[in-house]
Amino acid sequence: MITFFIALAILFVGYKVYGSYVEKTFGIKEERTTPAYASQDGIDYVPMGKKRNSMIQLLNIAGVGPIFGPIMGALYGPVAFLWIVFGSIFAGAVHDYLTGMISLRNNGAHLPQLAEKFLGRSLRHVVNGFALLLLLLVGTVFVTSPSNMINNLFDGNATTLTIVIFGIFAYYILATLLPVDKIIGRIYPFFGALLMISAIGIAVSLFAQGYKIPEMTLTNMHPDGLPIWPLLFFTISCGALSGFHATQSPIISRTTMKESNGREIFYGMMIVEAVIAMIWAGAAMAIFEPGELLGLIQTGTPALVVQEVATLMLGSIGGTLAILGVIVLPITSGDTAFRSARMIIADYMKVAQKKFSSRLWIALPLFAISYVLTNMDFQMLWQYFNWANQTTAVIALFVGSMYLYIKGRNHYIALIPGTFMLYAVWFYILTAPIGFKMDGVIPYVIATIGTITLLVLFHMRAKAMRAQNMECDVPVKDVA
Repeated sequence: MITFFIALAILFVGYKVYGSYVEKTFGIKEERTTPAYASQDGIDYVPMGKKRNSMIQLLNIAGVGPIFGPIMGALYGPVAFLWIVFGSIFAGAVHDYLTGMISLRNNGAHLPQLAEKFLGRSLRHVVNGFALLLLLLVGTVFVTSPSNMINNLFDGNATTLTIVIFGIFAYYILATLLPVDKIIGRIYPFFGALLMISAIGIAVSLFAQGYKIPEMTLTNMHPDGLPIWPLLFFTISCGALSGFHATQSPIISRTTMKESNGREIFYGMMIVEAVIAMIWAGAAMAIFEPGELLGLIQTGTPALVVQEVATLMLGSIGGTLAILGVIVLPITSGDTAFRSARMIIADYMKVAQKKFSSRLWIALPLFAISYVLTNMDFQMLWQYFNWANQTTAVIALFVGSMYLYIKGRNHYIALIPGTFMLYAVWFYILTAPIGFKMDGVIPYVIATIGTITLLVLFHMRAKAMRAQNMECDVPVKDVA
């Protein structure tokens, strides 16, 4: 387990060292009034403490992504650890921190508004569409995956599954419509404790029971021979880099009390999510051979792997608690996915959310569409989710890069990972079965031309906006 422990140590050092550098590069202002106070409304803008916000942020961003993704990524072997560790430190955590803090500086604005401000008005409509598509896919995935796990746990049938799905939707409706501190703010700390107990239980069992996690090798171990590039970077998203997080961070930017809380809330919780991803990827590699693991995934989705791992390592009682901890993850991301979608539509249509009826008529159509999507094949749904997810991450990283460039700070901390994933997004959609199914040299050429073209346009706009001395931060007045 040398590779595993070194990876965990690098994640810790990354938070302490690189996280501090990112915070310094952004430049926090402790005296600045945050949206939680400046726009306090008792619904979405509500001041909450750092620990509470950190736990909510973790549960918001850590759906089944840092479990299902790493389990499927484990098919490639230990090379998956490299993307989890370095992807989270240099891409995912930077992405989360910048989107959270730029939103905080812009009165809790969501990604479509930030994209319009920093990348151009025409992009607002595109990003609105992408964000809503992503949130609907996330919400749907985070209905089907926990319902399947609950159904497997209690050996249910189709009727039981339908009841569970409706039960999850009922909770989502309440969490989407009620003030953020009434359900989410109160129960998330308990859910968070269950999550951490389950992850720690698996990690301790890996060590105590003498399991052997494969040591680092760049060999592709995937039984079907699927290529590492670019599939690994889309298979493991939430455990390394995820655009979904850019839709969640503004929720917490509206409840953050001080800017200095941002590093723990946004950067730190991404690192914690990477640790969770490492644990489940390591467990999958330690217990199953790649061929056996692939068979389980194809038989019952990664939910079946979760059940097998938890029961084998922790016994029936401990395994059930661990499974419940895993079930918590998608449910506590699905609810905020729909909440984010409701807030984005409200901001786009300029509909105040103080009245319950205003929240209701926006939210109900979202749930109706999501229910229809639950009938899609999970593997197909996951592929579309991953592409939309990483495309959104690219947009968010370029927003962060533009913000830093205009302020004359090191924008490369966002531009480099953004450019890498931009090329990957191009290449994936050109070659994937859900895309254009190209092969040979053509997708490389198109992806290169597309990436370079967008980079040139980005730098042209960045120089123009810096020359205009654009105001990056929305002025706020002090609130007593």
